[in-house]
Amino acid sequence: MIIRQANESDWADIYPFFRLIVSEGTTYAFPEGLSLEDARPWWMEHSPGTTVVAVEDSSIVGSAKMGPNRPGRGSHVATASFMVDPTHQGSGVGLALGHYVIDWARAAGYRSIQFNAVVATNHAAVRLWERLGFSILATVPKAFDHPEHGLVGLHVMFLEL
Repeated sequence: MIIRQANESDWADIYPFFRLIVSEGTTYAFPEGLSLEDARPWWMEHSPGTTVVAVEDSSIVGSAKMGPNRPGRGSHVATASFMVDPTHQGSGVGLALGHYVIDWARAAGYRSIQFNAVVATNHAAVRLWERLGFSILATVPKAFDHPEHGLVGLHVMFLEL
């Protein structure tokens, strides 16, 4: 697997799994039903952030976007979001993207990484981030409207670099 900077033409390959994951409604609070063009700014970051893709056998199997969590005096803290094509989940794509983001944040001079909204029922993601050294700082109760579980918590997760 190769992880590389995403280019504009990659969006057409990211969008199908972006649309599917968002429509499932279990992990992201992005608006549902976004067209190809309307969804693009929700995922394709601009400087100082960036978007990368994980490529396996010439197919994009996952993507991550990253950048500062806040502007100005909060810009020393990074944040990131991840999506893995559901047909490739459980094959190490998320782990590889997680390592990539941590290395990117260190190299870019960030002091820490904060995830603002990890859905508490997304157990695979929570386990993955804890495996990579993140801890749960707090859980905002009933902050995410899950289609199966109703109102569930959102974890704020943190890793000091």
